[in-house]
Amino acid sequence: MDNLTHSLVGALMGQAGLKKKTGLGMPALIIGANLPDVDAACFFWLEGTEHLGFRRGITHGPPAMVLLPLILAGLLWGFDRWQAKRGKRPEDRLPVHFGWLFGLSLIGCLSHPAFDWFNVYGIRLLEPFSSQWFYGDTLFIIDVWLWAILIVSVWWSRRREKRGGDWQRAAWIGAAIGSVYIFANWVITKVEENATLEQTGMTSIESPLAINSWERETIIRERSGVYRIEGNSVGHCDIGFLDEAELSSQAEAFVFWSRTPFGVRAEDGSVILHDARFYDPRARGRFSVALPDVECEELPAE
Repeated sequence: MDNLTHSLVGALMGQAGLKKKTGLGMPALIIGANLPDVDAACFFWLEGTEHLGFRRGITHGPPAMVLLPLILAGLLWGFDRWQAKRGKRPEDRLPVHFGWLFGLSLIGCLSHPAFDWFNVYGIRLLEPFSSQWFYGDTLFIIDVWLWAILIVSVWWSRRREKRGGDWQRAAWIGAAIGSVYIFANWVITKVEENATLEQTGMTSIESPLAINSWERETIIRERSGVYRIEGNSVGHCDIGFLDEAELSSQAEAFVFWSRTPFGVRAEDGSVILHDARFYDPRARGRFSVALPDVECEELPAE
Protein backbone atom coordinates (compact mmCIF):
# COMPACT_ATOMS: atom_id res chain seq x y z
CA MET A 1 0.00 0.00 0.00
CA ASP A 2 0.99 3.66 -0.17
CA ASN A 3 2.90 5.25 2.68
CA LEU A 4 0.00 7.40 3.85
CA THR A 5 -2.00 4.23 4.51
CA HIS A 6 0.92 2.64 6.37
CA SER A 7 1.40 5.79 8.46
CA LEU A 8 -2.29 6.00 9.35
CA VAL A 9 -2.34 2.33 10.35
CA GLY A 10 0.59 2.96 12.70
CA ALA A 11 -1.11 6.06 14.12
CA LEU A 12 -4.38 4.22 14.66
CA MET A 13 -2.61 1.44 16.56
CA GLY A 14 -1.02 4.11 18.73
CA GLN A 15 -4.38 5.75 19.40
CA ALA A 16 -5.79 2.36 20.34
CA GLY A 17 -3.57 2.58 23.41
CA LEU A 18 -0.20 1.22 22.34
CA LYS A 19 1.47 4.64 22.38
CA LYS A 20 1.11 4.71 26.17
CA LYS A 21 3.32 1.66 26.65
CA THR A 22 6.52 3.70 26.42
CA GLY A 23 7.87 7.11 25.56
CA LEU A 24 8.26 7.55 21.78
CA GLY A 25 5.73 4.77 21.28
CA MET A 26 3.87 6.63 18.53
CA PRO A 27 7.02 7.30 16.44
CA ALA A 28 7.96 3.63 16.81
CA LEU A 29 4.60 2.55 15.41
CA ILE A 30 4.40 5.06 12.55
CA ILE A 31 8.03 4.81 11.46
CA GLY A 32 7.95 1.04 11.90
CA ALA A 33 4.87 0.81 9.69
CA ASN A 34 6.85 2.49 6.89
CA LEU A 35 10.32 1.10 7.56
CA PRO A 36 10.24 -1.90 5.17
CA ASP A 37 9.94 0.62 2.33
CA VAL A 38 13.55 1.55 2.97
CA ASP A 39 14.12 -0.56 -0.14
CA ALA A 40 12.85 2.45 -2.13
CA ALA A 41 16.44 3.69 -1.87
CA CYS A 42 17.12 1.30 -4.76
CA PHE A 43 15.93 4.06 -7.12
CA PHE A 44 19.29 5.75 -6.50
CA TRP A 45 21.25 2.91 -8.10
CA LEU A 46 18.78 0.96 -10.26
CA GLU A 47 17.47 2.10 -13.61
CA GLY A 48 14.25 1.62 -15.53
CA THR A 49 12.31 -1.45 -14.42
CA GLU A 50 15.13 -2.97 -12.35
CA HIS A 51 13.39 -1.79 -9.19
CA LEU A 52 10.51 -4.19 -9.88
CA GLY A 53 12.71 -7.16 -9.07
CA PHE A 54 14.06 -5.59 -5.90
CA ARG A 55 11.12 -3.89 -4.18
CA ARG A 56 8.90 -5.73 -1.70
CA GLY A 57 11.51 -8.39 -1.15
CA ILE A 58 14.44 -8.56 1.25
CA THR A 59 13.23 -5.70 3.48
CA HIS A 60 9.78 -7.30 3.76
CA GLY A 61 10.93 -10.82 4.73
CA PRO A 62 11.33 -12.56 8.12
CA PRO A 63 14.92 -11.48 8.93
CA ALA A 64 14.07 -7.84 8.19
CA MET A 65 11.04 -8.07 10.48
CA VAL A 66 13.49 -8.66 13.34
CA LEU A 67 16.44 -6.48 12.32
CA LEU A 68 14.55 -3.36 11.22
CA PRO A 69 12.55 -3.02 14.49
CA LEU A 70 15.74 -3.61 16.47
CA ILE A 71 17.53 -0.82 14.59
CA LEU A 72 14.57 1.53 14.95
CA ALA A 73 14.22 0.84 18.67
CA GLY A 74 17.93 1.47 19.15
CA LEU A 75 17.78 4.78 17.28
CA LEU A 76 14.74 5.99 19.22
CA TRP A 77 16.26 4.92 22.53
CA GLY A 78 19.50 6.73 21.62
CA PHE A 79 17.54 9.81 20.55
CA ASP A 80 15.80 9.94 23.94
CA ARG A 81 19.14 9.66 25.75
CA TRP A 82 20.67 12.33 23.50
CA GLN A 83 17.83 14.73 24.26
CA ALA A 84 18.13 14.02 27.98
CA LYS A 85 21.87 14.83 28.00
CA ARG A 86 21.22 18.12 26.22
CA GLY A 87 18.38 19.02 28.54
CA LYS A 88 15.95 18.99 25.60
CA ARG A 89 13.86 15.98 26.61
CA PRO A 90 10.13 16.92 26.86
CA GLU A 91 8.94 16.76 30.44
CA ASP A 92 5.63 15.14 29.50
CA ARG A 93 7.26 12.24 27.64
CA LEU A 94 6.77 8.86 29.27
CA PRO A 95 9.85 6.92 30.39
CA VAL A 96 11.39 5.08 27.47
CA HIS A 97 11.45 1.29 27.81
CA PHE A 98 13.66 -0.40 25.20
CA GLY A 99 11.70 -3.66 25.29
CA TRP A 100 8.43 -1.87 24.52
CA LEU A 101 10.14 0.26 21.87
CA PHE A 102 11.25 -2.92 20.12
CA GLY A 103 7.81 -4.50 20.54
CA LEU A 104 6.00 -1.50 19.07
CA SER A 105 8.53 -1.18 16.24
CA LEU A 106 7.98 -4.86 15.51
CA ILE A 107 4.19 -4.45 15.46
CA GLY A 108 4.52 -1.48 13.12
CA CYS A 109 6.87 -3.36 10.78
CA LEU A 110 4.63 -6.45 10.72
CA SER A 111 1.65 -4.33 9.70
CA HIS A 112 3.52 -3.25 6.56
CA PRO A 113 3.77 -6.60 4.70
CA ALA A 114 0.26 -7.46 5.87
CA PHE A 115 -1.15 -4.42 4.07
CA ASP A 116 1.17 -4.80 1.07
CA TRP A 117 -0.23 -8.31 0.61
CA PHE A 118 -3.73 -6.91 0.09
CA ASN A 119 -3.13 -5.72 -3.51
CA VAL A 120 -2.34 -7.35 -6.86
CA TYR A 121 1.20 -5.94 -7.02
CA GLY A 122 2.51 -8.74 -4.83
CA ILE A 123 5.06 -9.20 -2.06
CA ARG A 124 7.81 -11.74 -1.38
CA LEU A 125 6.94 -12.55 2.22
CA LEU A 126 9.61 -15.22 2.66
CA GLU A 127 12.74 -13.49 1.32
CA PRO A 128 15.56 -14.48 1.44
CA PHE A 129 14.39 -18.06 2.01
CA SER A 130 12.04 -18.07 -0.96
CA SER A 131 11.38 -15.59 -3.79
CA GLN A 132 7.78 -16.65 -4.21
CA TRP A 133 5.32 -13.80 -4.75
CA PHE A 134 2.11 -13.64 -2.72
CA TYR A 135 -1.02 -11.73 -3.72
CA GLY A 136 -4.13 -10.77 -1.75
CA ASP A 137 -6.12 -9.14 -4.63
CA THR A 138 -8.22 -7.33 -2.03
CA LEU A 139 -7.46 -3.59 -2.24
CA PHE A 140 -6.11 -1.18 -4.82
CA ILE A 141 -2.62 0.10 -3.96
CA ILE A 142 -4.14 3.48 -3.03
CA ASP A 143 -7.59 3.06 -1.49
CA VAL A 144 -9.27 6.42 -0.86
CA TRP A 145 -12.07 4.84 1.18
CA LEU A 146 -9.58 3.20 3.52
CA TRP A 147 -7.86 6.58 3.75
CA ALA A 148 -11.14 8.15 4.82
CA ILE A 149 -11.80 5.50 7.47
CA LEU A 150 -8.30 5.78 8.93
CA ILE A 151 -8.12 9.59 8.82
CA VAL A 152 -11.51 10.04 10.49
CA SER A 153 -10.68 7.39 13.09
CA VAL A 154 -7.35 8.95 14.05
CA TRP A 155 -8.86 12.46 14.08
CA TRP A 156 -11.82 11.33 16.19
CA SER A 157 -9.56 9.56 18.68
CA ARG A 158 -7.18 12.53 18.95
CA ARG A 159 -10.10 14.92 19.41
CA ARG A 160 -11.57 12.84 22.23
CA GLU A 161 -8.14 12.53 23.83
CA LYS A 162 -7.73 16.31 23.94
CA ARG A 163 -11.18 16.63 25.49
CA GLY A 164 -10.58 13.93 28.08
CA GLY A 165 -12.92 11.38 26.53
CA ASP A 166 -12.49 7.67 25.83
CA TRP A 167 -10.08 8.11 22.93
CA GLN A 168 -8.94 4.48 22.82
CA ARG A 169 -12.50 3.27 22.23
CA ALA A 170 -12.80 5.65 19.28
CA ALA A 171 -9.66 4.14 17.73
CA TRP A 172 -10.90 0.60 18.29
CA ILE A 173 -14.21 1.43 16.60
CA GLY A 174 -12.29 2.85 13.63
CA ALA A 175 -10.09 -0.25 13.49
CA ALA A 176 -13.20 -2.45 13.50
CA ILE A 177 -14.81 -0.48 10.66
CA GLY A 178 -11.58 -0.65 8.65
CA SER A 179 -11.33 -4.40 9.23
CA VAL A 180 -14.92 -4.93 8.06
CA TYR A 181 -14.21 -2.85 4.96
CA ILE A 182 -11.11 -4.90 4.10
CA PHE A 183 -12.88 -8.20 4.76
CA ALA A 184 -15.83 -7.13 2.60
CA ASN A 185 -13.45 -6.39 -0.28
CA TRP A 186 -11.78 -9.77 0.16
CA VAL A 187 -15.21 -11.42 -0.03
CA ILE A 188 -16.03 -9.45 -3.20
CA THR A 189 -12.83 -10.71 -4.80
CA LYS A 190 -13.58 -14.33 -3.91
CA VAL A 191 -17.18 -14.04 -5.18
CA GLU A 192 -15.94 -12.59 -8.48
CA GLU A 193 -13.29 -15.31 -8.81
CA ASN A 194 -15.92 -18.03 -8.30
CA ALA A 195 -18.32 -16.35 -10.72
CA THR A 196 -15.65 -16.12 -13.43
CA LEU A 197 -14.65 -19.74 -12.87
CA GLU A 198 -18.27 -20.88 -13.24
CA GLN A 199 -18.84 -18.79 -16.38
CA THR A 200 -15.57 -19.50 -18.22
CA GLY A 201 -14.06 -22.53 -16.53
CA MET A 202 -10.84 -20.51 -16.02
CA THR A 203 -9.22 -19.00 -12.97
CA SER A 204 -8.86 -15.24 -12.90
CA ILE A 205 -7.23 -12.29 -11.20
CA GLU A 206 -9.90 -9.93 -9.91
CA SER A 207 -8.13 -6.59 -9.63
CA PRO A 208 -9.81 -3.94 -7.41
CA LEU A 209 -10.43 -0.56 -9.05
CA ALA A 210 -8.98 2.70 -7.74
CA ILE A 211 -12.17 4.58 -6.81
CA ASN A 212 -14.96 2.03 -7.17
CA SER A 213 -13.28 -0.38 -4.79
CA TRP A 214 -16.30 -2.69 -4.86
CA GLU A 215 -15.74 -3.37 -8.58
CA ARG A 216 -13.15 -5.68 -10.11
CA GLU A 217 -11.23 -5.77 -13.37
CA THR A 218 -11.21 -9.39 -14.50
CA ILE A 219 -7.95 -10.73 -15.96
CA ILE A 220 -7.94 -14.23 -17.47
CA ARG A 221 -4.98 -16.11 -18.95
CA GLU A 222 -6.21 -17.54 -22.24
CA ARG A 223 -2.85 -19.11 -23.15
CA SER A 224 0.85 -18.33 -22.85
CA GLY A 225 1.35 -14.67 -23.67
CA VAL A 226 -2.35 -13.89 -24.15
CA TYR A 227 -4.64 -12.41 -21.51
CA ARG A 228 -8.23 -11.29 -21.56
CA ILE A 229 -8.79 -8.03 -19.69
CA GLU A 230 -12.48 -7.28 -19.23
CA GLY A 231 -13.29 -9.26 -22.37
CA ASN A 232 -10.51 -7.75 -24.53
CA SER A 233 -7.60 -10.00 -25.53
CA VAL A 234 -4.08 -8.55 -25.30
CA GLY A 235 -0.79 -10.03 -26.42
CA HIS A 236 0.13 -11.14 -29.91
CA CYS A 237 3.87 -11.88 -29.67
CA ASP A 238 5.21 -15.31 -28.77
CA ILE A 239 7.05 -14.94 -25.45
CA GLY A 240 8.15 -18.56 -25.16
CA PHE A 241 11.73 -17.42 -25.57
CA LEU A 242 11.77 -15.78 -22.12
CA ASP A 243 12.82 -18.94 -20.31
CA GLU A 244 15.95 -19.40 -22.43
CA ALA A 245 16.92 -16.02 -23.85
CA GLU A 246 19.71 -13.86 -22.45
CA LEU A 247 17.89 -10.80 -21.22
CA SER A 248 19.07 -7.40 -20.05
CA SER A 249 19.04 -6.70 -16.32
CA GLN A 250 15.88 -4.62 -16.78
CA ALA A 251 14.10 -7.37 -18.72
CA GLU A 252 15.17 -10.01 -16.16
CA ALA A 253 13.81 -7.87 -13.32
CA PHE A 254 10.53 -7.36 -15.19
CA VAL A 255 10.07 -11.07 -15.93
CA PHE A 256 10.90 -11.97 -12.32
CA TRP A 257 8.25 -9.52 -11.06
CA SER A 258 5.58 -10.06 -13.71
CA ARG A 259 2.55 -12.12 -12.81
CA THR A 260 0.79 -11.81 -16.17
CA PRO A 261 3.41 -11.11 -18.89
CA PHE A 262 2.54 -10.61 -22.55
CA GLY A 263 4.22 -9.02 -25.56
CA VAL A 264 3.03 -6.52 -28.13
CA ARG A 265 4.67 -5.44 -31.36
CA ALA A 266 6.58 -2.17 -31.28
CA GLU A 267 6.68 0.14 -34.31
CA ASP A 268 10.05 -1.30 -35.36
CA GLY A 269 8.75 -4.89 -35.15
CA SER A 270 10.43 -5.71 -31.83
CA VAL A 271 8.71 -6.73 -28.60
CA ILE A 272 7.46 -4.65 -25.70
CA LEU A 273 6.68 -6.68 -22.60
CA HIS A 274 3.70 -5.64 -20.50
CA ASP A 275 1.91 -6.98 -17.45
CA ALA A 276 -1.86 -7.37 -17.69
CA ARG A 277 -2.36 -6.07 -14.15
CA PHE A 278 -0.98 -2.65 -15.08
CA TYR A 279 -1.58 -2.42 -18.81
CA ASP A 280 -2.07 0.97 -20.40
CA PRO A 281 -2.39 0.59 -24.20
CA ARG A 282 -1.77 4.32 -24.68
CA ALA A 283 1.77 4.34 -23.26
CA ARG A 284 4.56 2.07 -22.13
CA GLY A 285 4.63 3.51 -18.64
CA ARG A 286 6.72 2.18 -15.77
CA PHE A 287 5.27 -1.35 -15.93
CA SER A 288 6.70 -2.43 -19.28
CA VAL A 289 10.09 -3.06 -20.85
CA ALA A 290 11.29 -2.93 -24.45
CA LEU A 291 13.19 -5.82 -26.04
CA PRO A 292 14.74 -4.06 -29.06
CA ASP A 293 16.83 -7.07 -30.08
CA VAL A 294 13.90 -9.48 -30.16
CA GLU A 295 11.64 -9.71 -33.18
CA CYS A 296 7.93 -10.11 -32.51
CA GLU A 297 6.85 -13.54 -33.74
CA GLU A 298 3.08 -13.54 -34.10
CA LEU A 299 1.22 -16.12 -32.06
CA PRO A 300 -0.75 -18.57 -34.19
CA ALA A 301 -4.50 -18.03 -34.19
CA GLU A 302 -6.46 -20.55 -32.14
